[in-house]
Amino acid sequence: MTKRRSTARRTKSPSTPRRGWALARLWIFYGLLLAVALLGIWTLYLDSVVREKFEGKKWSLPARVYARPLELYQGQSLTPALFEQELRALGYRFESNADAPGKVLKKVSAASHEVTYHIHSRGFAFWDKTEPARKFMLRVGNNEVQGLIDLAGADLPIVRLEPEEIGGFYPADKEDRLLVRLADLPPLLGETLLAVEDKHFLDHHGVSPLAIIRAAWVNATSGEVVQGGSTITQQLVKNFYLTNEQSILRRKIPEAIMSVLLEVHYSKSEILETYINEVFLGQSGSRSINGFALGAQHYFRQPLSELDVHELALLVGVVKGASYYNPWRNPERAKERRNVVLAVMHKEGLIDAQQLKRAQAAPLGIVAEGESRTTTYPAFMELVKRQLNQDYKESDLRSEGLRIFTTLSPMVQRQAEKSMKLRVDQLEKQFKTKNVQGSMVVTSVGGGEILALLGDRNPRFSGFNRALDAKRPVGSLLKPFVYLAALEIPQQYNLGTIISDAPVSYKSGGKWWAPQNADKKDHGDIPLYKGLAYSYNQSTARLGMTIGLDRVAKVVKRAGYEGKVPELPAMLLGAVDMSPMEVAGMYHTLAAEGVYTPLHAIREVLAADGKPLKRYPLELEQRFDAESIFQLQYAMQRTLREGTGRSAYNQIPSAIDLAGKTGTTNDQRDSWFAGYSGEHLAIVWLGRDDNSATPLSGAGGALQVWTDFMKHLPTRSLSQEPPPGVSFDWLDEKTGKLSAETCEGAVWLPLRDDFRPLQSVECELQNKNPIKSFWHKLVN
Repeated sequence: MTKRRSTARRTKSPSTPRRGWALARLWIFYGLLLAVALLGIWTLYLDSVVREKFEGKKWSLPARVYARPLELYQGQSLTPALFEQELRALGYRFESNADAPGKVLKKVSAASHEVTYHIHSRGFAFWDKTEPARKFMLRVGNNEVQGLIDLAGADLPIVRLEPEEIGGFYPADKEDRLLVRLADLPPLLGETLLAVEDKHFLDHHGVSPLAIIRAAWVNATSGEVVQGGSTITQQLVKNFYLTNEQSILRRKIPEAIMSVLLEVHYSKSEILETYINEVFLGQSGSRSINGFALGAQHYFRQPLSELDVHELALLVGVVKGASYYNPWRNPERAKERRNVVLAVMHKEGLIDAQQLKRAQAAPLGIVAEGESRTTTYPAFMELVKRQLNQDYKESDLRSEGLRIFTTLSPMVQRQAEKSMKLRVDQLEKQFKTKNVQGSMVVTSVGGGEILALLGDRNPRFSGFNRALDAKRPVGSLLKPFVYLAALEIPQQYNLGTIISDAPVSYKSGGKWWAPQNADKKDHGDIPLYKGLAYSYNQSTARLGMTIGLDRVAKVVKRAGYEGKVPELPAMLLGAVDMSPMEVAGMYHTLAAEGVYTPLHAIREVLAADGKPLKRYPLELEQRFDAESIFQLQYAMQRTLREGTGRSAYNQIPSAIDLAGKTGTTNDQRDSWFAGYSGEHLAIVWLGRDDNSATPLSGAGGALQVWTDFMKHLPTRSLSQEPPPGVSFDWLDEKTGKLSAETCEGAVWLPLRDDFRPLQSVECELQNKNPIKSFWHKLVN
C-alpha cells in the first residue's frame, strides 16, 4: 500500500508571507520614525539657528563717517554757487516752495545781486545736541551771509545743517544698511510692499501653499518663470539665513521650515521690520545696499520720508531683482517695472488716478551713478582710519555702528579737487609734459582742522596717499624758519636789518657747498625781508650759518616737525624730506600766530545709540612769540605782493591779504607752495613719482594750483593789526636806519618797540612832486 506524501513538503506555510510583510512594515515604521526623529532634530537645530540670530545681534553695522556740518551765521564767507553745491550734495531739492524738509526756494534780486533762500532743514542728532528741523531764510550778498532769520522774522545766531556722509568702515561681508523702525517707515511704502510682494502676509503662517500653486501654474502656462510663490517671510529667511543654492534639500525645504518657525516665535511686525532692513536693493562697488533706508540714499540721495510716489514705487520694484532692474544700466526696464508697481498701487486703492498718471509720467529721478557712492574721499578716509586705529579695534569699526564726525569740509574739498585737476591738466598741456602728480592739504587756521586732503591728482584714487606718505625735499619752504630764528634775536635782527647776498661757500662733509641764487645773480647788501620775499639762496645760507644750524633746527622742531633735521648747511635751503601733511603742521604754527596745534581729522565719536565715546579736544601751545611771528608773516606777505609769489595777485583780489612761500628743489623735481589767509592754510605739491625733473618751479606749478583754489574760496583776509609791542615805521632799505615816508628808499616795516634802530638816515624829501609822493605811498 503506497503512502500519500505529506502536503507539508509540497506547499509553503500560509504564515510565511504574512511574516515578510510584517517585517517590511516594521522597517517602514522604524524608517519613518527615524525620519521623523531626524526631522525633529533638524527642526530643533533650525529653530536654534532662527532664534539665535533673530534675537541676537542681527547685523554687523559699519561705522558711518560724516563731514563737518555747514554752519551758517551772519557775516560768514559764502558764495551762492558753493552754498547751492553743498545743498545739492545733501539732497535738497530746489522747488517752488519750502513746505517740507529737504526743500529750498531760491529768489534772486536783480537790483542788489543778493540771493535769498527759504530752506526747510531736516534736523540731525549731533554729538552735542539734536538740531531740530526748521524753516529759515538765508540772504547771501557780496560773498557773505547778510541775513539769517526764521520764517517768523526772528534773527538766528547760527543754523547747523546736517552733515554729509562721506564713507564708512564696512563688515567683512561688505553689507551696508541704515536701520529704520517700522513705525518710521512711510505708510505708503509698507502698503505697496505688501500689495506687490505678499498680499496675504497677515493671513499665512510663513508659507502660502496657494501662492506656490498659483505661481507654479502661471510659470507652467507661460513657459518661463514670471512669478514667485515665496512669501515675505520666505524671502527674509533666504536672504537672512541661507545661501542662493537652488537645490530643494539645501534651500527650499529648510526655507519653508524656518519660515514657519519664524512665524511661530515672532510677530508679523518684527518679521516685516527685519525684512525692510535686510532686503537687497543694489550694489555700490564691493558694498551691497541692503534695506529701504539705504536704498533711498543710494538711488535718490534722499531719506525715505522725502520720497515721492514714483520713487517709492521704484524701490519696491527693484526688490524683484536689483541687478535686472538696475535703473542706471537698464533704465527702460526699471521704468517699466516701476509703472507696474504703480498700477498695483492704484488697483489696491493706495493712490488715485491722478497720482497714477503723474507718477507714471515722471522720470526715474535717480542721481548720477557715481554720485550715489558714499565713499568719495579716499585720501581723507585713509587719514581718518589711521587716527581711529590709535583708539579703536578694526573689528569695532566694522561692526558696532559707530558714528564718526570729522573735520572735512565738502565745500573746501570739492574746490581743492577742481583746482588740482584743471590746473595740472592745463600745465601738462602748456609745457607739453605728462605724468605730473599732485597732493594738497587744507586746514582751518587756528583750529588745526583738516578741511580737505588730496593724495593724488585724481581725487577718487584710493592707492598711494602722497599727502601722508610721499616725503620729498621741501626746498625753499624751509627758509621762513631760518628768518624766524633770526627774528627771535631782536637785538640783532629786524626786517630792515642789512644782510649780504654775496657769493658764499662752506665746507660740509669734506666738500665745499656753494649755493647760487635761482637767477644766477648776486644782489649785494639787502634788507632782511627781501632775502625771504625773493627767496635768495646766498643771503639765506649766510644768515642761517651766522645764527647757527642748531638754532634753525630747533625752530623747525618747535614749529611741529617730528622728524630728524640734519644739521648740515644744505638744510637751510630745504634739504629735508617731508610729506605735505608735515609741512602743513609746521606752517599752521606760523599761520596761527605761533600757537602749535596738532592737525586732526576727527571731532567726535559716538556709539550707535548716540552715547559719546571719544572727544578730541583742541590742544594749544604758544611756541613762538607773537612779535616775531607778525614780522615773519609780513615778510611772507611781501613774498606774494612783490616776490616769488607775486603772480597770485594777478587773479586774487588785492584787497585780500595773504602770506606764503614758494619752494623748488634741484632740477625742479618738486614744486611746492605753502600759503594762508586769516582763515585757510593750503599746502600744494606737484612732481613725478619717479623723482624725475619737471618744467615746473614752485611759482610756475604749485602756486598756480594754490591760486586757483584760493580765488574761488570765500576766506578772511589776514589781520594787519600788529600785536602789542610792535608798530610800523619807515626804514632805509640801504642802511637799515630809521627813515621817513618821503625819503628815497624808505620802506614801511613792523618793528619791535623795544628794539627799534637808534639812528636815523639823512635823506632828501621827495614831496616836491605830489603825484610821485602819492604813488610812492601806494607802492610801499
